[in-house]
Amino acid sequence: MPKDTPVMDIKKAGIIGSGTMGGGIAMCFANAGIPVHIIDQDADNLKRGLSVIEKNYDFMVGRGRMTPEQKDMVFGLITSSLDYKDLHDVDIAIEAVYENLDLKLEIFKSLDEHVQDNAILASNTSGLDVDAIASVTKRPNKVVGTHFFSPANIMRLLEVVRGEQTSHETLATVMNISKRIKKAAVVSLNAPGFIGNRMLFNYTAQANMLLLEGALPHQIDQAIESFGLNMGPFRMMDLVGLDLGWRARKLSGAESPLHAKIGDHLCDNDRFGQKNGKGYYNYSEGSRAPNPAPENEAIYEKISSENGFTRREISDEEITDRCILALINEGADILSEGVAQRAADIDVVYINGYGFPIWRGGPMHHANAMGLDVVVEKLKKYHEITGNNAYKPSELLIKLAKNGEKFSEAPLEEERKEKLNFAMSSVAGNF
Repeated sequence: MPKDTPVMDIKKAGIIGSGTMGGGIAMCFANAGIPVHIIDQDADNLKRGLSVIEKNYDFMVGRGRMTPEQKDMVFGLITSSLDYKDLHDVDIAIEAVYENLDLKLEIFKSLDEHVQDNAILASNTSGLDVDAIASVTKRPNKVVGTHFFSPANIMRLLEVVRGEQTSHETLATVMNISKRIKKAAVVSLNAPGFIGNRMLFNYTAQANMLLLEGALPHQIDQAIESFGLNMGPFRMMDLVGLDLGWRARKLSGAESPLHAKIGDHLCDNDRFGQKNGKGYYNYSEGSRAPNPAPENEAIYEKISSENGFTRREISDEEITDRCILALINEGADILSEGVAQRAADIDVVYINGYGFPIWRGGPMHHANAMGLDVVVEKLKKYHEITGNNAYKPSELLIKLAKNGEKFSEAPLEEERKEKLNFAMSSVAGNF
């Protein structure tokens, strides 16, 4: 963007949806002194959502983080109703409903009709097509993705997704307001999975492949947590819910991909994760602490055997290498395609949104510290061992390693566009 790009003054925000995400986003604006109006289609949902927000503020008062007077002032900035017409004067409207494209399209049609013409319309989506959402409005230049991370009032990361027609002014305004609401914002182009979730897909897929090959969830988690991540992949998958992808595949009739076969089999046996107390681990009522689930080991043996794997001992070094190298290699492709503008942006995403150890500087900085020649050699080794294309070294990695360079030189713009067009068509099927 040109440095003299004008920035809109955001005096009032609107939020569509009063659930966990909507309530958290509303708190971000209120905490920054910006009035915010929440709408929902259901009065009970709205009442429940406002109650959760007030309890969050009461908790902060109890901990001494704000005075009762400050709580009253900030909570007083949040208003609510059930009518889109009440958003007529907001400067930015952020849709924060669950991930259903048809629902979001209907919401954006209503927002386009009722919100003032110069207002920005944003979607809190974790992976849906921002251009498709923009296409149903008369202001595609004012549409942008704002992927907040949960809980939105605590997590610092904000992926700002630039659509094909998102204007400089819209992008500059959202980046500016992100600072006011104390977010670490990173721009991503509109591509499947954006930056963080696209990388996460390969990372969790490789963790699941290690499980198929012979490692156990607690061993994989311990290796990754020893490396420095806040939470290992299987604890994370139990927290999120194993049934999300499983239900989507059931509805579409799609076959389980190889890396998802064990997780889908667990779901077939009503093991969904923390939400029902049993997933890769077992959980005691009211506790998030993972307990061993030895009853799962027969399932691991069965699924591995059915898919041609002879289970073997796998070292902690191989576990860490394969999970982290999958992140680095995917990050290199994201950078070469221009989905992320710079390697440091990818590091900001992974430190602030995915628990990557800050003292390692993020996956791309960690790759620089290892030496990109070492990274390429390790990738080639695991590609040969596994035959898995997740370890086929990125062209950018090979080029930089050959020249003794680090992740600092961006490819030529025309090269990035060509790679992005190809990547969007090939990657989309994974999400």
